[in-house]
Amino acid sequence: MQVHNVNLPITVTGRHVSVTEPMRDYAQRKVENLHLDYPRIIDAKIILDVENKERQKAEIILHCANHITIEVDTTTGDIYSAIDESVSKIARRMRKFKTRLLKSHHRPRNGSIKHIQEQVFTEESMHANTEHDDIEPVIIHRENFRMKPLFPDEAIMDLELSDRPFVLFHNAKNDGKLAILFRRKDGEYGMVEPEMNGHAA
Repeated sequence: MQVHNVNLPITVTGRHVSVTEPMRDYAQRKVENLHLDYPRIIDAKIILDVENKERQKAEIILHCANHITIEVDTTTGDIYSAIDESVSKIARRMRKFKTRLLKSHHRPRNGSIKHIQEQVFTEESMHANTEHDDIEPVIIHRENFRMKPLFPDEAIMDLELSDRPFVLFHNAKNDGKLAILFRRKDGEYGMVEPEMNGHAA
């Protein structure tokens, strides 16, 4: 158990604010004292962002063993409470992951990944419902998604450590081909491997 992160490389940077020594020491001490059963932390990055008095944000990025990355952020009216809540989010996320990991060990499984049934949508089926064709769809959220090479078991860990409903990654077990891992309603996992022109992407 990694009770105390001795000599853990921690980088504290500021955005819209000059990081004071008390802010730096507080953030470093909180991360150093973070108790995690798993995974082992390799390095940590803390980004403190003070837009105004009401919006003060603490973002924490942990790079861990087994290609695991944990990212959390919290915005409050006080930078110190934002740091506290971000550390608490990491701890809660790890407890959730550990619980799922223990449950999976007691669940009979034929394989670590279940593939969903392939479905093909024709052009006619895509345009079958024309009742609302005059309404132009609008993208309400856009974000950058960093893809990295992972084995399927590592992708499961990555999914459990994030708030996203899926993980997009390069499957290291399949020559780095693109894959999407998601959680099914029954608690198991599904994986989609897109194809382009009849060939795997």
